[in-house]
Amino acid sequence: VQLVESGGGLVQAGGSLRLSCAASGFTFDDYAIGWFRQAPGKEREGVSCISSSDGSTYYADSVKGRFTISSDNVKNTVYLQMNSLKPEDTAVYYCAVGELPLVAGWHPYGMDYWGKGTLVTVSS
Repeated sequence: VQLVESGGGLVQAGGSLRLSCAASGFTFDDYAIGWFRQAPGKEREGVSCISSSDGSTYYADSVKGRFTISSDNVKNTVYLQMNSLKPEDTAVYYCAVGELPLVAGWHPYGMDYWGKGTLVTVSS
């Protein structure tokens, strides 16, 4: 299984970035795939995910209205469009996938596979 993130970088507050996660190798019938982030000294937190079964999405309150998750099933790639970025969005962003049903919602505990992460730094 491979989850390969890309698209991180340095951006000024108010700017935008688009993260990509190229997924391959897992064979779940139904799954949720999406993003977590971990800032220095903080716990890993769920940011957003999308369901393979019905396309439903989840967003953390802190990113609602600013981030948009989407998927390209042909390319097996998930995207996270991040707009109006804030310094508090600075973190390593990880792609993850969990087989449905998720035992604990979009939480690190229930994930089956992880990417290595991509760093997003938002300067003030």
